[in-house]
Amino acid sequence: MKNPALRLLTVIVLAVMAVVPFLGLDDLPRSTRSAIDSERSALASSTAQVQRAKDEVGSELQSDADIFRSVPASQQWPVALAGAQTVLQAANRDAQQLAALEKQNRRGDRQEAEKLLADERQLRTSAVRQATGVQNEASHWVDLKRHLPDDLQQMARDYQAIHTFDLNALNAAVQRAETDWPQKKPDLDARVASVQQLEARGDQIWQSSAEERRLAAASDFARLNFGALGSAADALKAAAADLPRQTTEITALTGQLYNSWDKLLVDMRQHGHTDEQEIRTVTTRLPDAAAKTGATTSDERWVEVTPATYQAMRNDLGMAIEHKPAGKYDSEADRVAQPAGFAYVAPNGQSNQYGYWDHSGGQSFWVFYGQYALMRDLLFNHSYRPLGRYEFEDYRSYQSTGRTYYGRDEAAGTPRYGSQGTATADRYSGSSYAKSGGFKDSKYASKSGNYRDSRFSTPGASDPNADHSPKRFGSGSSQPHVNPPSRPSAPRPSFRPPSSGRRFGRH
Repeated sequence: MKNPALRLLTVIVLAVMAVVPFLGLDDLPRSTRSAIDSERSALASSTAQVQRAKDEVGSELQSDADIFRSVPASQQWPVALAGAQTVLQAANRDAQQLAALEKQNRRGDRQEAEKLLADERQLRTSAVRQATGVQNEASHWVDLKRHLPDDLQQMARDYQAIHTFDLNALNAAVQRAETDWPQKKPDLDARVASVQQLEARGDQIWQSSAEERRLAAASDFARLNFGALGSAADALKAAAADLPRQTTEITALTGQLYNSWDKLLVDMRQHGHTDEQEIRTVTTRLPDAAAKTGATTSDERWVEVTPATYQAMRNDLGMAIEHKPAGKYDSEADRVAQPAGFAYVAPNGQSNQYGYWDHSGGQSFWVFYGQYALMRDLLFNHSYRPLGRYEFEDYRSYQSTGRTYYGRDEAAGTPRYGSQGTATADRYSGSSYAKSGGFKDSKYASKSGNYRDSRFSTPGASDPNADHSPKRFGSGSSQPHVNPPSRPSAPRPSFRPPSSGRRFGRH
């Protein structure tokens, strides 16, 4: 070569080619080789484990033949154990291929090695699971024979627990709930019937197992049907456990009918990658369905939520994100975000245990009874403005179709409720969300009539062609229709006159 630069480049390339093999740059990655070695040890251990299971079960089938002759499943155990060993053979073939790749030690074989590792691991764990399942089942029947006297005593205790179980408290709670909430009668009756069936089932099992229990007590293993006795013992044990559990669950359900509760989103904050919401749970306990008074309590705490949950509710500050009315189970709660407190208002012109519609100056507005002042203050964050008829009708229209209602402040041209609402601005101006500047980018903070370009508005809100209907979180449920009771004789509570209130970003 006449070109010195070309000669130098050739020397460098040859030198690199000579050094690369010694640097290990073309070897299988260290992590892959380590995984191959680990699986080799695991496969050896699994093979020994499957063999032990096969030997143990085989020995038990011979020594305790009087047990397993009445256990039909035992006939398939040898087949299942042989199948587990066949699966291990396939895993061994993968291991052999892995050993060959390890010996060749080529980086280009990494993908194939990892595929073989995954396949071998799946086969190995499947074989162990199948073998140990058979081993545990066989041990269960051997233990039954070994502890037969104790098992007979346990059967007697389980039957006694079922036979003497007192359903009086349950029946009283259900009868009271069905009187107060007749619409729940079919469901509660079905639940009580299942409990009664457990009692009947316990009696039937006890009577039908009498002969097997007699043979077991006499140690007459030649005629004893261990399978039938074991099944009876398991069924009695399950019934004895299910009876108090189901009773407790039904009693708790009847108690839920007397509670109404709301979960309010009262604050939001973000710390780095952590999203948190402050949830206020307002619960009102009614002594009975027709009660005019109820005991209200509240609980307020910060909870960490997923980014998806935080974003889904970013427009719902001050809203009731869940509402459960009296007369329904907790599982039937409405999870469509709605303005807090609206769900307690009766249809226009009617009243209920929480309040009534009043009229003044040609307008209709909702008034909460004095005994529910605490509930009202907690729901409206101590800033209740009487709800007008037309706004409530709009809310009912949205709520009946499972949509979120944010209302509209006609003077400001903005929503009234939720994170962008003027009512929320007044009620939650001291929140961490507001103090951290959660509303600083909202257009309506400095210019009324437009909030669509806020970074907290619904995605697509700035697009005039987008769908601007409120979002849905699930199916809504309408409030039950309540017949208006007689006009209350007690003095009506006072209320604060409507005011425009403060708005975030305005001075």
